[in-house]
Order: sequence, then C-alpha cells, then structure tokens
Amino acid sequence: MSAPVVTVKMDDNLYRVHEIFQKHKFHHVLVVDGKTLLGVISDRDLLKAVSARIGSSSADARDLASFQKKVYQIMSRNLITINQDDTVLQAVRLFNRHPISCLPVVDENAQWVGIVSWRDIFKQIEQRKDATLLPADPSKI
Repeated sequence: MSAPVVTVKMDDNLYRVHEIFQKHKFHHVLVVDGKTLLGVISDRDLLKAVSARIGSSSADARDLASFQKKVYQIMSRNLITINQDDTVLQAVRLFNRHPISCLPVVDENAQWVGIVSWRDIFKQIEQRKDATLLPADPSKI
C-alpha cells in the first residue's frame, strides 16, 4: 500500500491535484469527504482534462483556466476497491479483470485506509524470495 496517502476534496480545483502529483510523484489521488471514499483521479485523467498547451510558451489564459475545473468534474466514481485484509493475489485478480491502475483500500466499514497500485504489487513480487520462474514459452504466462 502506498504511503503517505494524500487526498483531495470534490470541490478542490485541478491545479491542486497537479501540485500533488508534482510534489509527491504520485499517479493517483483519492477523492474523499472525511473517511468516506468518493472517487479517484489518475494522472491520465488530469492530462485529459487540462489543456495540452499548459507549461508551454503558447499557453494562454483559457489554457490556464482549465486548471480551475473541479475534482468532481473528472473523478472516477464507480470504484473497484480492495479490503485491507485481502491478499496480493486478490489484488492481482482485480487488476487483471478490470481496466484499472489502482485499488483504493478500505476497511470493514468501507472507509478508505490507503491505495494500492500495480507498482506496489510489483514491489511485493520483487521482495518474494520464492518467486516463480518465467516459463520458457512466454505465451504460458
């Protein structure tokens, strides 16, 4: 699970999300209201929502205004989550079955406690001493 977890609120603007991604080198941020999970924003969601000219010399006031959009306008709402007591294998199954790049982690009360990305899964696999060897035939993976 990634730590620390930095969150945003639905009414925050996209510039705040941009700042978080830049400062913390995150790829996802949870959208919350207290301990209630409302959504997720990925760096790709942000890139799609703001002007492509931002950061270039050709950016104008309209381009910069795209940062004033609100989090609720672009966040993913239909979330696939994982329980904090679930296994790495259960997380892998969810990543394989759904077009997602992160899993918000929730407790028994469905309150957010963290976030797991596919990078976190790879780190877990890398740390295992008994990792299975790749088959000679890559199509068998």
